[in-house]
Amino acid sequence: MEREDKVSEQKLNNYFSLTQQALKKLKIAAPEESHLRKIAEDYLDMAQRYFEDAQHFRKKGDFVTAFASLNYAHGWLDAGARLGIFDVDRDSRLFTVG
Repeated sequence: MEREDKVSEQKLNNYFSLTQQALKKLKIAAPEESHLRKIAEDYLDMAQRYFEDAQHFRKKGDFVTAFASLNYAHGWLDAGARLGIFDVDRDSRLFTVG
């Protein structure tokens, strides 16, 4: 079995597309004045920051670090979806939901 230790531009672009779609689709489900709202906003902020980091690393040509940043970004989105603080309309293509 051949080991893959590089991230192709095509694979990276695919993951950028998925994460961007997920960012556009989700809605914060937690009520405005609840403690969970602050958590949801923090999760979304973290995801957006990692997405921006991924864009920065892609521009530098560092596809491996960009890919890692995208995985962190999407991890925050998935965690929020699983906790129910994000409404993702049960989209199991873009999110890890049950």
